[in-house]
Amino acid sequence: MNFFKPFAAALMVVAATGAVQAQQEPGLTDKTIKIGLFGPLSGNSMAYGFDVINAAKMYYDKVNKEGGIHGRKIELVVEDDRCNANDLLAAVKKLTEQDKVFILNGGSCSAAVVGAREYVERSQIPFVMLNASGDGALYPPSKYIYGAFSISQRAVGGSMVQFAAEQIKGKKIGYINHDDAYGGWNLEAAEFQAKKIGVELQVQSINPTLTDVTAPMLKIRAANPDVLLITTYARPVSLLVKKAYELGWNKPIVIAVNGTADLKQLVENVGNKEAFKNVYLQEVMTDVAGGAKLKWVYDMYKLYYPELAAKPGYPQTYMPYGIPSAMTVVNALKAAGPNPTREKFLTALSQTKFESGVMAGPIELTATDHAGQKSAIYLKFNGDSMTVVPGAYRSLWTYQPK
Repeated sequence: MNFFKPFAAALMVVAATGAVQAQQEPGLTDKTIKIGLFGPLSGNSMAYGFDVINAAKMYYDKVNKEGGIHGRKIELVVEDDRCNANDLLAAVKKLTEQDKVFILNGGSCSAAVVGAREYVERSQIPFVMLNASGDGALYPPSKYIYGAFSISQRAVGGSMVQFAAEQIKGKKIGYINHDDAYGGWNLEAAEFQAKKIGVELQVQSINPTLTDVTAPMLKIRAANPDVLLITTYARPVSLLVKKAYELGWNKPIVIAVNGTADLKQLVENVGNKEAFKNVYLQEVMTDVAGGAKLKWVYDMYKLYYPELAAKPGYPQTYMPYGIPSAMTVVNALKAAGPNPTREKFLTALSQTKFESGVMAGPIELTATDHAGQKSAIYLKFNGDSMTVVPGAYRSLWTYQPK
């Protein structure tokens, strides 16, 4: 009697079971894992996603060159969402229904991402944001959606108030945000943080399309705060800094990461470097762009994209943001084991904690909080150069079910 035959048969059953399981999961074979990657690759908002996608692509390629994940190579299907809700939803539907990807990894613009929440939940496909804040899709938590690997808007507001109170010693803090959902998110945490640490907020909420910021700046000046925090988009930032200078404001101004995509353009729009004598910038990475702690990311970029790296303006400001998102996907896929399912992947996501070597704080996800990064560092900016202020400042806000 051949005693090896029953053993061999059992091995074949186990292998066949794994193969069948792989075939049942969309985008998964015994050799590949298909991931839908998307962001703004064209249009006015491409600076938010073009190089972020490039960073994710080079990290996934690095993983493939190192053997993949449990023997499977990552296969990417890339789509352009143009930072537009309709285009993003169309991309998500195509990747889910036509390309049949295993998971979605994309989205650089919060409003566009939020619009896809209903479809993602209905399709029950795991969605890991690329670099969008995405508060509206993260709170209340959805089983299928994780994000804010750059930082959530709640964390933006909370961290800025913490910095203003601790570093600048502000007791009365001026705060300018937008009067939309985006601005409401960061204000919610800013108010929470202010109450928690015992400082006063003087708030002016402005429309994102406002072209004359004289009135809100006069109100801020009249309130006489110790420091002014600006959490608006880039265009209003330049208007506000310029108006503050014209009105003789000489106290500290802190600008949120939302408005710092193109600092050269910001300085040009303001028109006078004297306006930046007492300005700080929020930064969600662990170091200034191109600094020693981030050298490995920029070296990788030059290796993968030598022609782009030789062009002025490249890599784009937000490029490194694509790394933590891709790292999170890879770590969860590894934790899901050699026979992954979407359910196993989601469970692994909810138990994620690691240092990315890119962002100011750890990437941490739980079953009740799906926002990945909540810390920021701050840079003193004089219109030309930046100096890192020691320490990282973390938002204290946490989601409480209503």
